[in-house]
Amino acid sequence: MTQQNISSHNLFILGFRSVLFFIFQVLTLLVFAPLVLLSFPFSYSVRYAISSSWAKLVIKGLKVICNLDYEVTGAENIKGNGIIFCKHQSAWETFALQVMFPEQCWVLKRELLWIPLFGWALALIQPIAIDRSKKSKSFRQIIKQGTQRLESGRWVVIFPEGTRTAPGEKTKYMIGGALLAEKSGYPVIPVAHNAGEFWRRKAFIKYPGTIQVKIGEMIDSNAFSARELNQKVENWIEGQMDAISNKSP
Repeated sequence: MTQQNISSHNLFILGFRSVLFFIFQVLTLLVFAPLVLLSFPFSYSVRYAISSSWAKLVIKGLKVICNLDYEVTGAENIKGNGIIFCKHQSAWETFALQVMFPEQCWVLKRELLWIPLFGWALALIQPIAIDRSKKSKSFRQIIKQGTQRLESGRWVVIFPEGTRTAPGEKTKYMIGGALLAEKSGYPVIPVAHNAGEFWRRKAFIKYPGTIQVKIGEMIDSNAFSARELNQKVENWIEGQMDAISNKSP
């Protein structure tokens, strides 16, 4: 049930469930973030396991508290490791990708690391934290650190739009992730979903329903230039969005 047909639902109940989920999310963060910080002396895999356990718990909490579930098509395409190009509509995918894919790191804006407790714990998971105001430097950082992460066996998560976009909207796909693929030689796997119809950006209410997730086939980055690869991924993701999006007025 999305925002379009909210008239059939009791807004008070949706708000109450969303408040409960928010409390659940904060309380569990206050448990897991210190655990990540305390795991500093241990290996990266230990720190990541603790962090991803929180993400998995959040996804379970959404299902139980807000009746918001998800369905995946194409999970059989997840093989080895590579670069994930994911549609960015919501906060939901930042949690859900950790459920669907093995050990991973994310390209994200460096300001997130400045958030007390959360950001400090996030830094220990070795993200690729970029300054988005310096594009050339960011691209070099993505290529260098991304290649290192890939060679260590992790997936690298890229949100090519750079920021969350509302359902039905589209922004330019930035070239950084495609440059990483071209330079590193690692394959790309595209991911489309309609989470923004249920958990909108800058919105508090979480709407019940089933998020549709489409995972595409791995794309050999050696067969395309960075621009060709970027366009191929964009065409696939946006084509899937046309198929799975709720087009009700």
